[in-house]
Amino acid sequence: MKGKFITFEGSEGCGKSTQSRMLYEYLKKKSARVVYLREPGATKVSEKIRDILLDAGNDRMSAECEMLLYMAARSQIVGEIIRPKLKKGVIVICDRFLDSTIAYQGYGLGMDIDFIKQVGKFATFGIKPDLTIFLDLPVGKGLIHRNGRKDRIEKRSLAYHFRVRKGYLSLAGKEPGRIKVIKVEEDKYKTQEKIRDLVKRYAV
Repeated sequence: MKGKFITFEGSEGCGKSTQSRMLYEYLKKKSARVVYLREPGATKVSEKIRDILLDAGNDRMSAECEMLLYMAARSQIVGEIIRPKLKKGVIVICDRFLDSTIAYQGYGLGMDIDFIKQVGKFATFGIKPDLTIFLDLPVGKGLIHRNGRKDRIEKRSLAYHFRVRKGYLSLAGKEPGRIKVIKVEEDKYKTQEKIRDLVKRYAV
């Protein structure tokens, strides 16, 4: 793979989508060959799966079904977009990737993490991010931003979201070379500055 693969992770309301989009716009202005994707989504198939996953009406979905649907959406985006773009030397920025499933369905729902990783390796064709940016924000602060209409995942208990954040921090502790923890600042531009410094040092 000639390109660089940068992923963003974080709990609900951490500003992940905003920050990943800001980095994309910054790199594009620098004339970098870069694409921006969200997960699940970004392809016709994956966007339809996203609708099923986040629909609050699907409250009887099992943990196993949930995990496999995320993997199915991920496999499509890797095969259709991520792998071809990386082969062409493009920088790929993705809002969420496999770490999300490990944190949300593994640590959050108690599914077997080793099994999730095995399925993940199959679904992603073994592709791993060069750099993963975990935006860390206390759970309570993040969920305040989600006081309006909540999707199926956001509606889960506070205890669940605490487990997800703890899971992310555990993953970062195990892979410090790839996963970099950034504390979210009140000023989004200060957070972005820290992200750009990281990207210059580790990815671009």
